[in-house]
Amino acid sequence: MGHTDGAPEPSAPRRRRGPQRDAVATQARILEAARQEFAENGLQGARMEAIASRAGCNKALIHHYFQSKDALFAIVLEKNYEAIRTAERNLQLTSREPHEAMRELVGFSFDYVSEHPEFISLINEENLHGGVHVAHSGTARELNSPLVATIEEVLERGVAEGIFRAGVDPVQLYITIASISYFFIANRATLTAIFDLPKTDDVLAARRAHAIDVVLGYLRPDPVAAPPGSPVEAVTPAPKRATAKRTRKPAP
Repeated sequence: MGHTDGAPEPSAPRRRRGPQRDAVATQARILEAARQEFAENGLQGARMEAIASRAGCNKALIHHYFQSKDALFAIVLEKNYEAIRTAERNLQLTSREPHEAMRELVGFSFDYVSEHPEFISLINEENLHGGVHVAHSGTARELNSPLVATIEEVLERGVAEGIFRAGVDPVQLYITIASISYFFIANRATLTAIFDLPKTDDVLAARRAHAIDVVLGYLRPDPVAAPPGSPVEAVTPAPKRATAKRTRKPAP
């Protein structure tokens, strides 16, 4: 029978989401729920029931996908590292001038921990447990290798241009950058109380600028060793102050 004017056309059948797509979406919800639960309550304090409630699923499904709470925590840690490493890659440091690249990396590291308190909470929790989950995670180590290679490449270009000192270990440098960024944010409550630092954007910005200056100051080469024509200005040492010789009077 032909189509009658005015009669509604038959609707196309709705596509049902496949089981694989549903599984991926469910696992993503579980991981996000677990990230929040672990960050707030730690590994020991976190409850699988609470994670299931946050994710909108049952506890049996979490065990089906992730086996145990420890295994789930290990994967959350890996995702924690993956998130910051992905954001760092987006900085495209190798396409930047060395000085700008290092300034960008330090500023980014400071901003990331400031804007992601859960990152600090999860790392602190892992350290309380002796780093056992990261130690058994090949993924966590693999995620950090490209960053070290990037820092090494930036340092080498900086040395070649005469704006960075030679002999800087990229791993040690990154640990310093991470430490100088992390410490203030992780301990801001006690630092505020002890040093009377208000929790304002101005204080945060001043600390961020200081972190950048400290790292760039460390990387600055010795003017005596800087190659001719480098942008590092030679600094003439201040003359030593002459000291008058003191004459010892003979004892009476």
